[in-house]
Amino acid sequence: MKRILLCLVVFTGVSCTELQQVVNQLPQGTVIGNAEIAQGLREALNLGIEKQVNKLSFKDGFFKNELVKILLPEELRKVDKTLRDVGLGNLADEGLRILNRAAEDAVGEATPIFVDAVKGITFNDARQILLGNDDAATNYLERATKTKLYDKFNPIIDNSFKKVGADQIWKNIITKYNSLPLTSDVNPDLTDYTTNQALNGVFTMISIEEKEIRTKISSRTTDLLKRVFALQD
Repeated sequence: MKRILLCLVVFTGVSCTELQQVVNQLPQGTVIGNAEIAQGLREALNLGIEKQVNKLSFKDGFFKNELVKILLPEELRKVDKTLRDVGLGNLADEGLRILNRAAEDAVGEATPIFVDAVKGITFNDARQILLGNDDAATNYLERATKTKLYDKFNPIIDNSFKKVGADQIWKNIITKYNSLPLTSDVNPDLTDYTTNQALNGVFTMISIEEKEIRTKISSRTTDLLKRVFALQD
């Protein structure tokens, strides 16, 4: 920093008064410890949950969001195509919609789980994460918590399937498909599949907010976020 300021004086003839004005505009208190950086990262992740993940809990939060919309697993895409080919497109649409409804319902119930996960996360090297990629904190959160979150999320998805009738709808779809000639029976674990897809969607939305905070100063809505993320500018 001193070298930069010296260059300004030597090469541009900046006056002392003008130089002081430049110094006054520089970020203050940039000596920040690992603990404060970690707290800033947690705050950014919490904003991702508050501003982005909550959107997923509303009707069509997954279904009409192309970034996270849950499509059929590979083994069921032939089911979808076959049903549409024989004039059962409405049944196929309802099957796809119900997967996303279950995820939307589950995210609404599971948001506190993500909040607690962020509170408890320990950043081993917060500064390195801060200076990493635009989604470094989100990726760290995913690696540190996804297995535990899956164990908590899966039964919620399972209950959500029952709550919105997905289990019965898909039973009808699979039964109808398996009764068609020249088809092979399928029986995928939709609860496991939807759980993983819903979690991926949640982390995708958190990463969007993290990138906003990293790249747009206007998205840093607290003093802590301003101080911490100024270090990576």
